[in-house]
Amino acid sequence: MKKFPILYWPRKTTDDTEYQLSRKVINGITGTMPTIITEDLDIDAIMNENPDAVVYYPVFCGSTGWWGELLGAGAVVVDKVIVSPECQLMVIHSDRNANSTGTNQLLAAEIYPSSGFFKKMNSSIATVADMLATDAGTILALFSGSNQSKFINILESTGNSYLGCIGRY
Repeated sequence: MKKFPILYWPRKTTDDTEYQLSRKVINGITGTMPTIITEDLDIDAIMNENPDAVVYYPVFCGSTGWWGELLGAGAVVVDKVIVSPECQLMVIHSDRNANSTGTNQLLAAEIYPSSGFFKKMNSSIATVADMLATDAGTILALFSGSNQSKFINILESTGNSYLGCIGRY
């Protein structure tokens, strides 16, 4: 089955070497130059219209919250491609067609910042990949871990909420 590559690029494309390199990398992987989307990205709509689409989503050094739009969008991360030290591309498929076998799971949670939680959560269970503070005093966090059930058990035992798995690589 041929996958239809799409590169989401939220930055200006003119004179952007990471943009040019990303296009070349995707072409090397798929044999096709990607369609480019520079406006707001609606992953759910893309996957509903074309379940064979593969969205390459850039995550730049210092990016936060990029993963939020994947929650409930019918799509998951199945791989990541390193483009440069400043940019990696998350490879996103429809969750109906996803074949992700990697051991690194991307697990989202809403947590109350407490020492009890951080004492119980250790790097053998999951490590923090991204955190965003909310107005309600909680933190929306993305963790990378290999054991989803241990992760959920620690969350629940400390009064925090599991939001879902957005993929694995």
